[in-house]
Amino acid sequence: MTPQEQRLKRQQTEDRIFMGTTRLFAFLVLALLVGILLSLCYGALPAIKTFGVGFVLSDEWNPVTEQFGGWNSIRGTLLSSLIALLIGVPVSFGIAIFLTELSPVWLRRPLGVAIELLAGVPSIIYGMWGLFVFAPWFADNVQPRLAEATEGLPLIGSLFQGPPMGIGMFTAGLILSIMVIPFIASVMRDVFEVVPTMLKESAYGLGCTTWEVVWHVVLPYTKNGVIGGVMLGLGRALGETMAVTFVIGNAQRSIESLFDPATSIAATLANEFTEATGELHTAALIELGLLLFVITFIVLSLSKLLLLRLRRSEGAQA
Repeated sequence: MTPQEQRLKRQQTEDRIFMGTTRLFAFLVLALLVGILLSLCYGALPAIKTFGVGFVLSDEWNPVTEQFGGWNSIRGTLLSSLIALLIGVPVSFGIAIFLTELSPVWLRRPLGVAIELLAGVPSIIYGMWGLFVFAPWFADNVQPRLAEATEGLPLIGSLFQGPPMGIGMFTAGLILSIMVIPFIASVMRDVFEVVPTMLKESAYGLGCTTWEVVWHVVLPYTKNGVIGGVMLGLGRALGETMAVTFVIGNAQRSIESLFDPATSIAATLANEFTEATGELHTAALIELGLLLFVITFIVLSLSKLLLLRLRRSEGAQA
């Protein structure tokens, strides 16, 4: 066998080993995901048999009588995440546009590093700051004025009524928005920076304003990355535990306004899992974790379908 044939055979062997190793890692991740899902289903089986589909729709949560329903926690998770996105996405978009299009060159790097450092702050720090600093200030200075400004308005007015306690659903959403902004802004900034300079300069040469360049050139070119960044922030908001637990109020009851105390799936798990004594109570908490898993999976699947639809529309237009 010639040296070239030996080298070729060695390279083929190395390629097979490399492909087998990467395939093993890929299937290992898939097996881990399936294992987590099966373990959650097994742990939640007593609650599933006892309450069935009614667990999702019921708002009763009473460990004494062993009556459990997850609607309050599910609603709190979805509503706090929605508030976080409604506030966080526009702010993140503005930050990314400023860093890539408007900021002086000397300011871009330090400001970008500062935003990325915010993503590394532990969630419990956000929660402590929200409880001891932000919530009292919010109750004294913002909630009364917000209630007065929206009083009497249809639909919106009822959302901002109630005693100004500082903690509650709206406060949890605000803290979550602060937490997701660094993630979304960093992704948006990175994808905005990959837009070819020639495209933007051509638009400026045609007389477009900065906003027109952003809206008609930058966003269409980077919409897949922007949606990915928003989904990353949504995933962080859905699963956030400690920060929400500190400021949401942890009340298993229906809410009439955004100022009322509420709860979320993650907050309920953090508060009650160590104190759950009965099998049914533990199973109900595990079923909440299973529902959070399912909600996250559905959100990510919908985002993937949206991206595929956008790609198909691009192909049709081409």
